Amino acid sequence: MTHHHAEGLWMPLTLAQLDFWEEFRFHPGEAVSTVAHAVELRGVADPPALARAIEGTIAETDIMALRFGLGADGQPAQRIEPQRRPMLRQIDLSQRPDARDHAFALMRADVDAALDLLEQPIAAQWLIRLAEGHYLWFNRGHHIALDGYAMTLIEQRCARLYAAALDGKDPGPALRPFAAYLNEELDYRASPRHAADGRHWAGVLAAEPPPKVLRKGSENYPAEALAAAHDLSGLRDALLRQAQAVGMGWPDLLTVLCSAWAALHLPDGSAERLRDAQDRVSMPVWLPYMSRMGSVAVSVPALVVNILPLDVTLDESEPLAEALARLGTRLHKLRRHGRYRIEQIAEDYGMEPRSRFFFSPLINVLPFDEARFAGCDTTRHVLSNGPGDGFNITIRSDSGARGLELLVEADPTLTPPGDFARLAGALPRFLAAALAPENLSRPLSALA
Repeated sequence: MTHHHAEGLWMPLTLAQLDFWEEFRFHPGEAVSTVAHAVELRGVADPPALARAIEGTIAETDIMALRFGLGADGQPAQRIEPQRRPMLRQIDLSQRPDARDHAFALMRADVDAALDLLEQPIAAQWLIRLAEGHYLWFNRGHHIALDGYAMTLIEQRCARLYAAALDGKDPGPALRPFAAYLNEELDYRASPRHAADGRHWAGVLAAEPPPKVLRKGSENYPAEALAAAHDLSGLRDALLRQAQAVGMGWPDLLTVLCSAWAALHLPDGSAERLRDAQDRVSMPVWLPYMSRMGSVAVSVPALVVNILPLDVTLDESEPLAEALARLGTRLHKLRRHGRYRIEQIAEDYGMEPRSRFFFSPLINVLPFDEARFAGCDTTRHVLSNGPGDGFNITIRSDSGARGLELLVEADPTLTPPGDFARLAGALPRFLAAALAPENLSRPLSALA
């Protein structure tokens, strides 16, 4: 088997990367899948050390040096070119009265600019001075090279390097090279486990209703998606109690509750729903799967996240506790086979070339601790995660469920604004009702 080793050698794109490559080719001149964060720091004691920490992080992050090209056969390839690593751009806006607003305008303009993967570097790194001790670190890339977890890896590594510069302690191991993940993925795809995972997903996709399919290039991404944000921090205590009562991690509990709500209440414009003769409702919902635990990718910034279907079949007369137990078991099984790529599932499914699954509704629970910089009040601003297909539910917090935030987004061509307002308001009420201990024995229909 060919393994990837040396810097500078052309390597094939992964299945996940090929999907984003096709998106780039079908949407030229559009800023579709830019990923960008702004880390706001107040109380920076040593600005030069912060700049060196960012530069050290850039030096460790292979995907910032990726170059894409086309081979003689017209197929895309990639290689790591050290000279493609971005230089840290330092911008001083401290003399402007509107420094912070102007900085965000500059960053949003960069995010909104189209990125040519063949001609332009895929990453940018800025350090913007707003005032004494007050900085913004702009960390921008493209989804073809990294996912949300990779962004967190980069930011946490930078925070460790900065802390080490201040206290002289060891910052810990460096980020691992991109080739380590590519080699592990090659080994997995040649293994018996890969074949067994494929058989599992063939069975899942044989269920009714069949998932919706989208022709690549036909995506009509809205100029501005409908969006509603809700503070769920008041539900934290109830969430932790209910998770303990049902024997489930709280992120899984939120995932299955949102899945059940979607199956029961989302209009068919954003999802595929089937009601059988027994009046049970079935709907595939889509879940991002981190696909890193037990893998070298846990310390490799790269595009690793997978998207997988969860079959949600519900009887509205079923007690909530029974529905949770059943969906929790299915979620556990999904993760057991979660490394098998959705692009391979689509090929096995017999999908036509230049087509893909329509990932709606998409439910994404993100229980990750943000990077904390020594001596600083640190706030991460998510500027861009890339577009969604239809109806999207995102819940963010730290690993202890502190700071729970719900973001509901929808395509207005599939979910009219009036329907969206009703749905976006109904979901938090459903979650609050489902987390009341006395409702575990009540039927799902009573929670509506």
